[in-house]
Amino acid sequence: MILPITQYGHPVLRKKGARIETITPAIKKLVADMFDTMASAHGVGLAAQQVGHALQLMVIDVRGMDDRPSSLWLNDQPAEVEGFMPLALLNPELKLGRQKVEGPEGCLSFPEIYAEIARSETTEVCAMDAEGKSVRFRCEGLLSRAIQHEMDHLNGILFVDRMNIQEKLELKPQLDDLYALTQTGLAKV
Repeated sequence: MILPITQYGHPVLRKKGARIETITPAIKKLVADMFDTMASAHGVGLAAQQVGHALQLMVIDVRGMDDRPSSLWLNDQPAEVEGFMPLALLNPELKLGRQKVEGPEGCLSFPEIYAEIARSETTEVCAMDAEGKSVRFRCEGLLSRAIQHEMDHLNGILFVDRMNIQEKLELKPQLDDLYALTQTGLAKV
């Protein structure tokens, strides 16, 4: 089922997600719905907060992103990214590399708004998958960037918080309009 995506200005986007202690049928359904929602919106990542749930849960799928490649290592061995996708990560913990790189980012909660964001080039990930099994890997490229972006969402941090001052000023009219539109929608509920 395709879920509505929460937009900038909705309070759930600022909430830190609760840990998922048990994989229930409701959690499995949420994961499936998040994959459907992400695919429908042509995204590469989606956090539970973006569909109205303050949980430590993200879904990622970077398949077909040939213009923004990813690298993956499982047990310190190179692995095929395509065969590892789609990916659900519950209660993820990240270890970020020191080297940062700037790159373009957008966000499904900020339609048509893009900015250059500095992120760690390498990310080590430890999480649970949707079946409750432990998942560990290291990644670079778009996969690393997407996971860091979604991890921010799980902690109530938005990509607008990572923008440099100049970009934030340039995007201020669009951000203000989106925020106001969201607030108007919330007032009607």
